[in-house]
Amino acid sequence: MKKLKLFLPIIGLAILLSGCSKWIDRGESITAVGSSALQPLVETVAETYQTENPGKFINVQGGGSGTGLSQVQSGAVDIGNSDLFAEEKSGIDASALVDHRVAVVGITPIVNKDIGVKDISMENLKKLFTGEIKNWSEVGGKDQPVVILNRASGSGTRSTFEKWVLDGETAVQAQEQDSSGMVRQIVADTPGAISYVAFSYVSDDVDTLNVNGVEPTDENVTTNKWTIWAYEHMYTRDHPKKLTKEFLDYILSDEVQDNIVGELGYIPVSHMKVERDWQGNIVKE
Repeated sequence: MKKLKLFLPIIGLAILLSGCSKWIDRGESITAVGSSALQPLVETVAETYQTENPGKFINVQGGGSGTGLSQVQSGAVDIGNSDLFAEEKSGIDASALVDHRVAVVGITPIVNKDIGVKDISMENLKKLFTGEIKNWSEVGGKDQPVVILNRASGSGTRSTFEKWVLDGETAVQAQEQDSSGMVRQIVADTPGAISYVAFSYVSDDVDTLNVNGVEPTDENVTTNKWTIWAYEHMYTRDHPKKLTKEFLDYILSDEVQDNIVGELGYIPVSHMKVERDWQGNIVKE
């Protein structure tokens, strides 16, 4: 009897693992990795989807667009989330991936609330990040040193910001952070700090800057009046199947696009009045 009692838990564990193996084989669990700008949307939609579909699990992780693209290309994950077109990322074979554009994200400079600046020219914004302007008093703010904070080099948010603001020039060497949430917190806590985040990360503890008199709003993004924006992509290696296809269909459904996407600070693709290609050219108005 003692031996039987010892073996019963082991037998139970074996049955459980066997069941899990069959569950995994049926494709009831997938992983999406990459863009931290897209992460809040994918996490929220995943939670809603899981509630509506018990027994199906969507594992969502950040790590940056570069990580998402490289991991989906290698087959390590089912979905690679990215703020960038695959064509923009070195080492990625875009022809081997399938693009699913699930939203648009505006990206805005954010600053510590005490700098005393509300509007800036694109030229001066560029000079701030290249280190040419070193004190806020040079652009009408307080006599306070400028503190630059960058996202990490693999970040799609950073690539998008540099593409449209720096126009090919190199940003000044500065502190880097992997997480948009951490960037926002540091800017809020650091006198003179400036960085950039997706609209969805803007909160009351930081200020945004108008650029050339244009406000960072969804409406201005849809017309390309605010030019610092990107598509949010969810890449797969092949045309998606099973749970991957189900989840992508769900995130692109009218239910999600008309409700969750906008509520979280993103813009449904269907709301855009312009279309850009991977090189930044307007291909449709």
